[in-house]
Amino acid sequence: MNETLKIVIPMAGWGTRMRPHTWSKPKPLVPLAGKTALDYLLEPFQTLPDSFDVEYLFIVGPYLGETQIPPYIARHYPQFRARYPVQHEMKGQSHAIYLTREWLRGPMVMIFSDTLIDADFAFLAEEKSDIVAWVKPVPDPRRFGVAVTDSSGRVSRLVEKPDTMENNLAVVGCYYFREGEALISAIEEQIRRDVQLKNEYFLADAINIMLERGASMRVERVNQWLDAGTIDAALETNAVLLDRFAEETPPAFPNTTILPPVAIHPSALIENAVIGPHVSIGANCEIRDSRIEESILGEGTRVYAAALTHSLVGANAEIRGRGAEEPPLSLNVGDSSRIRVGGEPPSAST
Repeated sequence: MNETLKIVIPMAGWGTRMRPHTWSKPKPLVPLAGKTALDYLLEPFQTLPDSFDVEYLFIVGPYLGETQIPPYIARHYPQFRARYPVQHEMKGQSHAIYLTREWLRGPMVMIFSDTLIDADFAFLAEEKSDIVAWVKPVPDPRRFGVAVTDSSGRVSRLVEKPDTMENNLAVVGCYYFREGEALISAIEEQIRRDVQLKNEYFLADAINIMLERGASMRVERVNQWLDAGTIDAALETNAVLLDRFAEETPPAFPNTTILPPVAIHPSALIENAVIGPHVSIGANCEIRDSRIEESILGEGTRVYAAALTHSLVGANAEIRGRGAEEPPLSLNVGDSSRIRVGGEPPSAST
């Protein structure tokens, strides 16, 4: 009988840095390069060894998370075994993980919902360390949490936003724990000691308690670490993903120039436009007489006579501009919004 590996994904935060989009959807469902951030988050788990049975624990927030994440997973990943504990109080990362304590027996992987990495998890079948932290060397580690390693390469502690530069292994937000029960015990100790910052219990403090208790911890380096936690980061990540995964031959549309890389849903209607580079267009979008670059358009959005750059536009929005030759607008537009800068409505034939 295969051992069960639990994959824990906290996603209950308010997503304030991604507003207005997170007023109507949880942050992991924001579109990126033709999919959602959640889809790209889940892709590396296809590399897990067959020796594991996998169960997902999606820690969702009240309202949007608990109403939108379960049906999304059921629709797109019907093969998953999944649970959806709800974090009603935003008390931090450790608090979120503690909500899964009744299911954490044996090995687990924890990954934050806005962390997109190119990890290969195949080695976990033979892993002997108590903890593995995925890391990436960065030029300036002072705005990250970092792993401090000793002369043997083992992690001695985690430090949040260090004052110095010598430890540059930034922890990317993905960890393996050989025993989930050991993590839960450390979180209980963290809560008992009241080790928190700004009324939140951070996972790094629980891991440091595990290290105090003698846990062995090593690092696993990643080559690519993408972030989808802010508007600018989402647009940058969209561009990187399109560079990697976009189709070499984009679709053709009437009187339209496509500048790859782009991701355009087959149901989109586009006419008399210039699209790209680095543009993602969702299902059932309509774009006429416009120029769009470095942007993401959610499904059902309509753009008429507008020039857009570095814009994140939600689902079922409508933008009317003054013409594609005007200086481009940089917009952050939520779902079902209406923006009219100028121009005439489209004719009845459109």
